Amino acid sequence: MGFEFIGIDEALQRPGLRMVVVGGIPSPWGEAAKGIFHIKGLDWAAVRLDYTSDVLKQWTGGRRDGPVAIYNDEAPRHAWDQILLLAERLAPQPALLPAEAAERALVMGWAHEICGEGGLGWMRRLQLVHSGLQNGGALGGFAPQAAAYLGRKYGYRASEAPHYGERVVALLHGLAEQLKRQRAAGRPGLIGESITAVDVYLATFMGLFRPLPPEHGAMDEATRQAFSTLDEATAAALAPELLAHRDAMYRQWLGLPLRL
Repeated sequence: MGFEFIGIDEALQRPGLRMVVVGGIPSPWGEAAKGIFHIKGLDWAAVRLDYTSDVLKQWTGGRRDGPVAIYNDEAPRHAWDQILLLAERLAPQPALLPAEAAERALVMGWAHEICGEGGLGWMRRLQLVHSGLQNGGALGGFAPQAAAYLGRKYGYRASEAPHYGERVVALLHGLAEQLKRQRAAGRPGLIGESITAVDVYLATFMGLFRPLPPEHGAMDEATRQAFSTLDEATAAALAPELLAHRDAMYRQWLGLPLRL
């Protein structure tokens, strides 16, 4: 993917594009940013997140999760859309945002529905938190201690737990239907005539439901089991089209195996 892992001291001295990533876990926000850089042929350096490093926390503005991209001496980019727009600026081709305004709005809108607060990744995380907090983790999801930490961090409320699954199912259905319409028109991606950033996001976020096999994405077994937790409604909503799209994106655009 055109990147190497370096330490924080070297990262502070090195110009160019660097990104802090969560090590050892295929966080979909981080994997999406890696995939965007890969498609655009950008060379960059990766720094694994170290929660104990005061220097790293200062450098990234205190961000403690998700990717943080830093280019030269510019301000850190924390949000998924900031990282995408930076990549578009540094490597305009191949473009992952359409030039036409209406299609661009659709791409950014669907991308928010996948990556943003209240979107697919956010609600799936809360869904796995809820599973992990039930019956000592007997229903799967995140391990109880991790679930409690993530629940506090991302606003888990037991009273809202049914909504988490409903939102996940609704988004999976919507994405699958959009893909079916595009396939019927002979188009490879979710929006327009070619792949866009939203195809990268959809592909990488499928790992929260069906992780890549070990030969393509090695990860801690507990994490694999957590991400594989599916209740009946979510399993039914995980349409074959979504997974076929994920596999095609990795095969043709994103590259394998994952580097964590």
